[in-house]
Amino acid sequence: MRVAVIQGGPSTEAEVSRASGRALLDAFARRGIAAQAFELTQELASELLAWRPDVAFPVAHGAQGEDGCLQGLLEVLGIPYVGSGVLSSALAFDKDRTKSVLDAQGLPVPQGRALTDVVQQREPKELLLELRKQLGPELIVKPQGGGSTIGITRLLEDAGPQNLQEALQEAFAFDPVVLVERYYQGVELTCAVWDQENGPLAFSPTLIQSEVSDWYDFSAKYAQGGSRHICPAPLESDVLLSLQKAAVTAHRALGCRDLSRSDFILQKDGSFVVLEVNTLPGFTAMSLYPEAAAEAGKTFEELVAGFAHWAHRRGSTRRAEGRALPAGRAVQGEL
Repeated sequence: MRVAVIQGGPSTEAEVSRASGRALLDAFARRGIAAQAFELTQELASELLAWRPDVAFPVAHGAQGEDGCLQGLLEVLGIPYVGSGVLSSALAFDKDRTKSVLDAQGLPVPQGRALTDVVQQREPKELLLELRKQLGPELIVKPQGGGSTIGITRLLEDAGPQNLQEALQEAFAFDPVVLVERYYQGVELTCAVWDQENGPLAFSPTLIQSEVSDWYDFSAKYAQGGSRHICPAPLESDVLLSLQKAAVTAHRALGCRDLSRSDFILQKDGSFVVLEVNTLPGFTAMSLYPEAAAEAGKTFEELVAGFAHWAHRRGSTRRAEGRALPAGRAVQGEL
């Protein structure tokens, strides 16, 4: 089996994705599986057709990599791939639409508003008062798409109109739509979901403690020793079960495939909100998904090889049923 690991791309998360790509290549090498890294560029299609992989493993985080664009290209090329399909990738990448889907399933999601850049024409003082009246005194401003806490700003109670203006400018630099949400104080948790033959299984939730800042920002996520991950989270069993059920519900509601990871804030009163759902979580040495799988007894090599074999088998079934064509194969005859 030949695996194309697709990484990089135009996103601000490109370097993070390359770290995931390197980890995957090492894991496949240890399993004796041929794998090659490909950058998400305009030449990707021709390069894939030339190499003719049996399966693709996308780890290109951010825009064009996990928003359905890359998945659509792989569908056109007829290359089976690990992870969610076009629609569920696009839905999960759009945080506002994700909230609508999860809310319809009865899952608690953050209160918030989606804003376009027209809002920057408004008086910041007036806008800040309006947002606080609607959402509360503490806010978080973030791009609608993307991840890795890039472009996100917290506005605590002492923040003023100038801080709001700067936060909006920062977020709009990454996305034409910005979410302003109530900032929920509490414990950061995440729960990974793994698809099995008989349905999705939630691994033990992980509690995240930032070691370098007072919240789980970019440095806490990616700096060496930036955060501490505790899996299973040291919480009551009923709380853990509620988080697992919510993660599986979110996975199913968005139509995710193979894997996903839902992020939560658990508040002091025991209630939680679902912050977002990641369809392509990181696969670096410090990544949360592989850590949760390891706690369940699955090695990194077993995990990634299993995803590749599962996607390859799924692609073989589709071809046998006539729903997809091998990459580069022409169609002859009448339609």
